[in-house]
Amino acid sequence: MTASETEGEESSGDETCPECGGNVERVLSGERRRRLSTFVSGALRHFPADAGLELDAQGLTDRAALEAAVGRKYDWADEDALAAVIATDPKGRFERRETASGTEVRAAYGHSVAVTLDDEGSDADDDGDVPDRLYHGTDPANLGAIRAEGLRPMDRQSVHLSGSRATAREVGRRHAPEPVVLEIDAAELVADGFGVSKRGTETYIVGRVPPEYLTVLS
Repeated sequence: MTASETEGEESSGDETCPECGGNVERVLSGERRRRLSTFVSGALRHFPADAGLELDAQGLTDRAALEAAVGRKYDWADEDALAAVIATDPKGRFERRETASGTEVRAAYGHSVAVTLDDEGSDADDDGDVPDRLYHGTDPANLGAIRAEGLRPMDRQSVHLSGSRATAREVGRRHAPEPVVLEIDAAELVADGFGVSKRGTETYIVGRVPPEYLTVLS
């Protein structure tokens, strides 16, 4: 598996796998892990054609094709490195599916390309594991539009929400040094027929959030 490690350091022995808890050998450095994860996320979410990949309607691609794509990008990115990044991503950015012909992989959320994620058999929980409150971090400059129109997908396919206020603030800092955190009445949202799905470890997606379900916390 993989773990954070200084670029170029040798493995110092067995590590604890964050996925299964077993003893494993560290195979990828911290900086290389970050670079590979960023490339794989981008290829599966935003630029599959540029990476030489074909996604099906559900965003899935053959793992062997993905291995070839990362090998073309980084000469050090072998099968084990890719498997480690997919299996141990701390935010659960990737999903795997076993088929009769082999393993398929996709990004769990964050797509700007057209895919359908709410398919039967996925790792997502549609409405079944949604907290009563969810959160969204944003630039304070967006508040006027949000109060008028609610949350919309913008350049992504879905609105992305967080399971905790702290995570929402962290996400919001990508857009502003001092983000505003919004609280979403997810229980009412679901009760009123808006489909909310859990993706990864703490990300939830929904088509839109009308303003009446939102409260500004900070």
